[in-house]
Amino acid sequence: MAPSIRARRLRPAALAAPVAAAALLLTACSGTGTNAAGDTSGHQLLTIPREDFATFTRNFNPFAPGQVVAPMTTQAIYEAMLVYNPADGKATPWLATSWETSTDGRTVTFTLRDGVKWSDGKPLTAEDVAYTFGLQKKLLGGYEYLRTAKAEGTHKVVLSLTKPYSPGLFELGKQIIVPKHIWEKVKDPAKDTNPNPVGTGPYTKVANFQSQSYELRRNPEYWQPEKQRIDGIRVLGFSGNDSANLAFVNGEADWTQSFIPDVEKSFVAKDPKHNKYWYPRTGSMVDWTMNTTKAPFDDPNVRKALSQAVDRESVTEVGMNGYTQPADCTGLSGGYDKWRDKTLAGSCTWTKHDAAAAAKALDEAGYRKGPDGKRKLRNGKPFTFDISVGSASSDWLSVANIIKQNLAGIGVTAKVKSPDWAAVVSDYETGDYDTGIVWSDNGATPFQFYRTTMGTESVKPVGTKAVSNYHRFGDKKADTLLDRFAAAPDEAGQRSAVDGLQKLFAEDAPVVPLFPGPEWGAYTDTRFTGWPTEDNPYATLTNRGDTTVLVLTSLKPVKNQQR
Repeated sequence: MAPSIRARRLRPAALAAPVAAAALLLTACSGTGTNAAGDTSGHQLLTIPREDFATFTRNFNPFAPGQVVAPMTTQAIYEAMLVYNPADGKATPWLATSWETSTDGRTVTFTLRDGVKWSDGKPLTAEDVAYTFGLQKKLLGGYEYLRTAKAEGTHKVVLSLTKPYSPGLFELGKQIIVPKHIWEKVKDPAKDTNPNPVGTGPYTKVANFQSQSYELRRNPEYWQPEKQRIDGIRVLGFSGNDSANLAFVNGEADWTQSFIPDVEKSFVAKDPKHNKYWYPRTGSMVDWTMNTTKAPFDDPNVRKALSQAVDRESVTEVGMNGYTQPADCTGLSGGYDKWRDKTLAGSCTWTKHDAAAAAKALDEAGYRKGPDGKRKLRNGKPFTFDISVGSASSDWLSVANIIKQNLAGIGVTAKVKSPDWAAVVSDYETGDYDTGIVWSDNGATPFQFYRTTMGTESVKPVGTKAVSNYHRFGDKKADTLLDRFAAAPDEAGQRSAVDGLQKLFAEDAPVVPLFPGPEWGAYTDTRFTGWPTEDNPYATLTNRGDTTVLVLTSLKPVKNQQR
């Protein structure tokens, strides 16, 4: 699976090496985790492997555009005013105890928690929050709808909006907050590496920093000291899924978000009592994205025909190890089931596998087969194109190859192009690609997904960097529905707009939805207990997302564990 590069987005990184499954199955290990990461220090450190970091840079700057920031920066060091959990649809007050939206929808007021201190002992104030929003907009952009952020006393921050914008509550509430008294003294906040961060999170003290491992120890001023039951976090760097997963199943780590091929056999079976996983389908929708600035992908009938050629059952069962399910024509991921128009989802044909119908549709659109059985474009050139996927993602490469085979069956030639992810993403951003496997945006409601899939404001010209909407498609009818959603004072009004957006998505087919992205998560409870599960979904099992802090403050060490 591909790593997300967007600020404040969940990183669903699953850079699986092709030999991971075989290597894992051949590994003889107990999986007991009694000596995680070779820990002989006496500290009870929660150990997390990162397959997407061969080496670490001591950079804890959450606003560093284009720079690689150390893992856990926005999960353990800095905190937000609220934590939204897609697993149960609930928002947990965090640095703020409450929030209120004005009757006209143009003002959001957050009331901060009393007694919260930064790790240097200074109090968190509303000035910190107001300053943070200004810094975020200056360095990373976004929040176009936010006119001003002002402190009202020490514990209230008033956010004035340019228009009624109901999705703003969760978007603003999820912004991580930094201390003004530290950052206002930084000469160049965009380039500063912030090597010794000051935060409000549970684990802020950087220790034993090396190129392939480092530790975060307890924040001595944490506002929930009773929830700092573990001594700290150790992060380990690996060059890919193969080595990271081997370390994990060998008991050298406690918690992973890596893609594990055949997880039941390669991990759970080694110690069924302690080794667990949970993959809720609440992640971003994974799409086959087509560059709509290029013919024939500018034709919705072609996009739908190609979609019908895709055998999503094989894609999910073979390519994704059965960890997810086929998408439908609403485009909505599993976290939005309550919004889904089930009648519409069941009635669409273009997301259901039907090779004969796909071939017929292409014939009718003028893309007919030649004597060699290969289809031609209307200009007589071969109907051939690339599917771009990062070379390290074996799961998505498998998906792309299944699509390639499906297309060959209807006379369309696709080539799987697989350089490294940096090159792939660069081409997505500039529009210099044909098609690719891409993760979508998501949020607390379907608004963000449809906004960056069909909204015209997210469309960038080819050659101009896009941070979303790589397919470069916009529909003004979507803008109208998005505005209606944003102005709706309650969920009933929002639901009406989402119903319209689903129908428009089914009509336009701006992208080809493949499957809801699983929120990868596996752990061993030999050293720590209190993990989120399907029966207790207080958080997702991601160690790279907004709910990670809920897990860090819920875990507790196993008593009398062997060292």
